[in-house]
Amino acid sequence: MMSSQILVSRPHYDTRVVAQSGSQPPVENPEIAVKHNVYAGTSTGLTTAGYRSAKYTPDEWFDNNSALLNRAAADRNQAENICHESRALKAETDAATLRTQTEGTTHLGARLQDIHLWRSELERLIERLSAETDLQISSRRRLEKALDATEIPFAIATDNLTCRERRFGPDLVKDAVEEELLKEVELIRSIQTLLKKTLDQTINQIRLNREVKHTLELDWSDKQQAYSLDDHCGRFSNRSTDTQRHPSSAVLQDQVCDEEVWRKFTVDNLRLAEREETASQALRRLTERVLQETTEDLRAQCDAVDRAFTQRCVEMSQAKTQLELHLAQILEQIGAQERNISQLQEAVHDKEAPLRVAQSRLHYRTLRPNMEQCRDQPQLSLLGEASKLSNTVSALQQQLYEAQKSLSDLEESRLNLEKDIACKTNSLLIDREKCMTHRTRYPTVTVLSGY
Repeated sequence: MMSSQILVSRPHYDTRVVAQSGSQPPVENPEIAVKHNVYAGTSTGLTTAGYRSAKYTPDEWFDNNSALLNRAAADRNQAENICHESRALKAETDAATLRTQTEGTTHLGARLQDIHLWRSELERLIERLSAETDLQISSRRRLEKALDATEIPFAIATDNLTCRERRFGPDLVKDAVEEELLKEVELIRSIQTLLKKTLDQTINQIRLNREVKHTLELDWSDKQQAYSLDDHCGRFSNRSTDTQRHPSSAVLQDQVCDEEVWRKFTVDNLRLAEREETASQALRRLTERVLQETTEDLRAQCDAVDRAFTQRCVEMSQAKTQLELHLAQILEQIGAQERNISQLQEAVHDKEAPLRVAQSRLHYRTLRPNMEQCRDQPQLSLLGEASKLSNTVSALQQQLYEAQKSLSDLEESRLNLEKDIACKTNSLLIDREKCMTHRTRYPTVTVLSGY
C-alpha cells in the first residue's frame, strides 16, 4: 500500500521535441526535481526504501515502446508521402518549367520575326525616303539654277528697253517691240516669284523628309537594339553561364506599353513617312511642270520679242530705203531747180538790155518837138515792146520767186529726209546691232530648265 503511493507515474514528454528544441523536460515539483537529480543514475537498494523510485512501470515501458513504434511508423509514412509528392511535384514543375521556357523561347522567336518584319519595313521606307530626299535636293538645285538663269533674260530685256530709250525723233515710239519687251519683263518677274515660292516649298519638304527619316531611323535603331537583346535572350539556356537572378525585373513591366501600342507607334511612323513621301513626289512633279512651263513661256516670249525686233528692223529698213530714194530724188530736183533758177536769173538779166533799149527809145522820142510828138507806128510798137518786156520781166521774176521758194522747200525736205534717215539709222543700230546682238546671249532651254 505504501509502495503504490510512492511509485507515482512520471509525467510524459516527447523526447524528439526536447532533442529538437534543446530544452529540458518540464518539471512540475521543484523538490522532486532536486531529488531526481541527486539520485539519477544510481542503483536503488535498501538505501532507497521509503523514497520515490525513478524507474518506469512495465505498463509505462510497454506504452512508451508502443508510442515510439507508432510515432516511427507515422513519421515513416509521412516521409514516404512527402517523397512521393516531391517526386510528382518535381516532375510536374520540371515539365511546366520546360514547357514555359519552350513557350518563352517560341514567343521570343515570333517576336524576333515580328521585329524583323517591322525593321525591314522601316529600312525599306528609310531607303525610299533617302532616295526621295536626294531627288528633292536635285530639284532644289535645278530651281536655284533656273532662278539664277532668269537674271540674264531680265538683264537683257531691261537693257533693251534702256537702249531703245535712246531713240530720238519720230522713232521714239511705243511700238510692238516695246510692248513685247514689257511683257517679257513682267513675265520674268512672275516666273521669278513662282520659282522662289516653289523653291521655298522644296526646302521645307526636304526638311520634313529628313525629320521623318530621322524618326524612322530612331525607331529602326530601337528595333535593332531590341532585336539584338531578344536574340541574345533567345540563346539563353539552362546550361548558359552568363545568366543571373534579377528579382526586380518583373516590377518594371508595369511601366511599359502593350504590344498594340508598340505596333501602332511604328504604323503611325510608317504612315507619316508614306504621306511625306507622297507629298514629296507630288511636289517634284509640280516642280518639273513649273520648270518646263516657265522655260517654254520664256522661250516663247523671247521668240515673240525677236520676231517683233525683226519685223521692226524690216519696217525701218524699208522706210530708210524709201527715205534715201526720196532724198536722192530731192537732191536731183534741187540740182534741177538750182539750174532753173540760174536760167531764170539769166533770162531776167537778158531782158534788161532790150527793156533799156525800148525805154530809152521812148524817152528820146518824147524829146521830139511840137507836132512831131506823134503816136505813130514806131511809138505804138515801142510802147507795146516796153509793156511786153516789162510783163516778161515780171513773169520771169515771179517764176524766179516760185523757183527759189521751191528750192527752199526742197532744201527743207532734204534736211528733214536726212534727219529722218539719221534717225532710222540710229534706230536700226540700236535694235539690230545692240538689242538683237545682246539677245543672242539669251539662255537656252537647258539652262532655263535648271540643268
